[in-house]
This record gives sequence, C-alpha cells and structure tokens, in this order.
Amino acid sequence: MNQISRRKFLQHSSKLAGGAYPAMMALGLLKDAPAHAFNLPGNAKGEHIIILGAGLAGLTAAYELQKQGYRCTILEARNRAGGRCWSIRKGSTHTETGAPEQKAAFDEGLYFNAGPSRIPHHHQISLHYCKELNVPLQVYNNVNESAYYFSEGKGPLSNKKVRVREVHNDMRGHLSELLAKAVDSDKVDTHLTKEDAQKVVEYLRAEGGLDLDKLYKASARRGYIEPPGVGEKAGRVADPHTLSAIVSSGLLDPDFYNVAEYTYELQTPLFQAVGGMDMIAKAFEKKLLNPVVFNAVVTTVRNTDKGVEVKYKSAAGEKSITGDLCICTIPLPVLSNVDHNFSSNVSRAIDYANYIKTGKIGLQFKRRFWEEDENIYGGITHTNNELTQIFYPSNDYLGKKGMLIGYYNFNDKARVVGDLSFAQREQLALQKGKLIHPQYDQEFERSFSVSWHKTQYNLGGWALYSSEDRQTSYKALLTPDKNVYFAGEHTTYLNSWMAGAFESARQVATAIHGRLSEQRLAYPR
Repeated sequence: MNQISRRKFLQHSSKLAGGAYPAMMALGLLKDAPAHAFNLPGNAKGEHIIILGAGLAGLTAAYELQKQGYRCTILEARNRAGGRCWSIRKGSTHTETGAPEQKAAFDEGLYFNAGPSRIPHHHQISLHYCKELNVPLQVYNNVNESAYYFSEGKGPLSNKKVRVREVHNDMRGHLSELLAKAVDSDKVDTHLTKEDAQKVVEYLRAEGGLDLDKLYKASARRGYIEPPGVGEKAGRVADPHTLSAIVSSGLLDPDFYNVAEYTYELQTPLFQAVGGMDMIAKAFEKKLLNPVVFNAVVTTVRNTDKGVEVKYKSAAGEKSITGDLCICTIPLPVLSNVDHNFSSNVSRAIDYANYIKTGKIGLQFKRRFWEEDENIYGGITHTNNELTQIFYPSNDYLGKKGMLIGYYNFNDKARVVGDLSFAQREQLALQKGKLIHPQYDQEFERSFSVSWHKTQYNLGGWALYSSEDRQTSYKALLTPDKNVYFAGEHTTYLNSWMAGAFESARQVATAIHGRLSEQRLAYPR
C-alpha cells in the first residue's frame, strides 16, 4: 500500500476541496470549533407550541423544541422562511407599502444579501448552527484599504474618490507626529519617566511612519502612484494629504470615522454562508418535522384559560388554531397592528417600539470592474451622500459578472431613498455610484432594492433601544405574558445580529420546557 505524507495529503486535499481546512480537521490537526451545547433534560408529552414567524428565531425555537418532543406549528405571513435573513436571487419577489411587486431578474447564480451579510468570529452560536446544519462558510472581507472614501463638499479632497489607505495612513502619520512632539517636549503630562516617554515616542514613530525628526512623510503604506517593478522601477509615492485638506473635505466626519476594524462585531475575521445567508434559514427549514404554514397572516393572538388561540388569514379564508403555549417572533411594529389581550406593560412596549429605517440595493454588472480595473476585492466604500456605503462581494472572485450592494443606508437617508419608486432608487444608485465608478454607465445591467421599513411584515430593520427603554419597555418583553413568550433580536442586546435571534430562541425554548416539564431550568448566558 502506498503511503502519503501529511503535507502531500493536505496539498492534494486543497486542490480537491478548495482548501486544506477540512482535511486538517479529519487528521486531527485542528480542534473542533467550540460547540455551543444545548441539551435540555426530560421529554415533552406532545404539547402543542404555536410559533408566530418563520424568521431565524422562530425556526430555531421549533428546531430545538421538536428535539424534546413538542409539536410545533409555525405560521408565516410570507411565502418563504428566513424573515430578514434573505438573499435576493433570480425570481425573488418583493412588495413594499404603496408599491407594485418587484421581481428579481438577476442572472442565475448571482445574488446579494438584503438582510444580514456578516457573521462575527466571536458569535459562537451562529457558527455552531452553521456547523450543526452543515451550512458551509467562507471568509467575508469587511475591511479593505483599497476601497474608497467619497465626500461630497467643497474641500480640496471633496468630490474625489480617495483610497481608504491614504486617509488612514495620513491621519495616523499626522496625529502621531503631533503627539510625539508633545510627549517629547514635555507638553503632555504623561506621568512617565523620561525613558518610558521615549518608548512612547518610538512607538508613535513606528505607528505613524515618522522619520528620525518625528516628522510624517508619505511612505508606501499609503500606496503608490507608480508601482515598483523590474529594473530601475523603484516605485513612486504621492505626497500625503495635509491634515487641513482631510478635515475641510469632511473626511473626519461621522460618515467616515466609524472605522470598521475598531468595532467589536466587525473585527476580522468575519464569515458568510456560501451561496447566500438565507442558506441558514433553508437548512433549518429542512430539519422541521412539521412544514411551515406560509401565507398565514396573523390577525389575533389571545391568551385563554387553557392556552393560546391564534387567528390568521390565508388564501382559504380566516382560520383559528389553538395551542398550549405561543412563541411570538413578529417584529414589534407589525405586532402593534395585531389584535391581542396582552397586559398593559407588554402592549405599551409593543406600541412604542422603535426600529431603524434601512435599505439596500443590489446592482448586477456585466463584469467585475472593481476587481479588474481598481483592485478591490471585498470591503466597503464609504460616502457622505445617500448611498452611505457600497459593498463589494466577498465571493466568486475573478468571475465574469458580479453584484455590488449599491447602497446600504440608514435613518433619514434610508427614509428619503425608501420614499422613491424602485426605478428612482436605481437611478439614484447609478447617478451617485458613477461619481466613484464611472464604469457604471457601460457595465450596469439590472437592480433590485429593499427598504425594510416599508416592507409589510417587517416595518423596520432592527430594534433600537435607549438606555431608558432597556429599563422599561424592553424588560416587559423578557418574561411571558401568561401563555405567550416573545423572541427575536428585539429581546436581546444583540440587535441586528443573527446571534440575537438564535440566543432568544434558546432562551424561550428553555423557559417553555422548564415550565411544561416542571423543572427549574435556566439558559446559560
């Protein structure tokens, strides 16, 4: 029998499987990712749990409760599962308030994530479910120094696309120079010894790329205007942007200083589901013992002496269903319009809930010009106009065609854009986008846009709570209203993240099982 070395085995596996990671797992060279264990003691007696909403929270609750023997019925107003976890592909349809139906006509295989698109590496519960459900992941490139800042205004750098690396490194240089000089001349009270202060200065020199005189001068960190090459081609670096030019051009405004790599949830690495984030929802759906009841629009939720009664409208007319308990994952602005007999505290929390306004547009192009012409592979371009952000795809690199998220906006900008027709949104995305990428004119093919705050069964992107809200209305949703439990990202501090839906579903599943099996159970936090 011919033997093969581990190195050769990994090399061959890399060619066959697209990477050596699975092979290394098989050989025991890597430890398993931490399993987010969820084992509830005892079994159900066949009690019936009604779950309102087939988003990630509803799907997860049904998936976990059925393991214990509960009979779960999920009612979903849409014709699909996943809720906001939705990837737009060819044939996807969408209707917003006061607008006609929109149908995606993207090429086969192209898609964009209209909802969540990123999984932080420390959201272990999200990674756990991807692993348990066999949903393959790939690295999501959230930070890319080759992307751009584009600030509309009157400064010397305004109305020009400026590489992120130029602004980042010039600002590090300018600020390090100012601080190094201040520390070195004892103008800052650091409470450091002279030797320790010198160590700080040396750090600032390294961090900011300062010369021996503690002056910032441009280096290759900020990129080349003539790249190095063979022979005498040493490469040429442009002069740095002055601090005053950066400031007066608006590049230190809030649109640009919320640096992604500083945000805890956005620190690398991040991941995405191969083929679209809704592959996670589809995987859950396949595991359900009872299929989701689609096109079921809930109209009434009532606590009764024996459990819960839910009424809903379907193509067959109005129907009624009863259960022992209910898990309600309906977004609060939608739930506000559902007839119920909840307590005054819960009703008030529902009616006064605040959800963010947000929207995205996917743009299909004939070729991946951002890669071919501008060396941008993944990452985000930031603007101070209505686009807010342009997302470059982290999949299918070097493919023939591709998709951009042409805008991802929030709050007032999302409201203004959301009030436009689908055609007007496309026009805006192209008009503003070609200021950065003139290739739009020749390469654009088609679009599809979603404004979540105008989407009938969402009416918002995700819940927003003030510190006061957390102590009042938020707490009212954390305990059941008699026989109705609440779940979803709006019942967590993980607002907008899939992990919030997963954690809330497990929390409620634990509470329900403990109640019905008469055990003292607590979901580990």
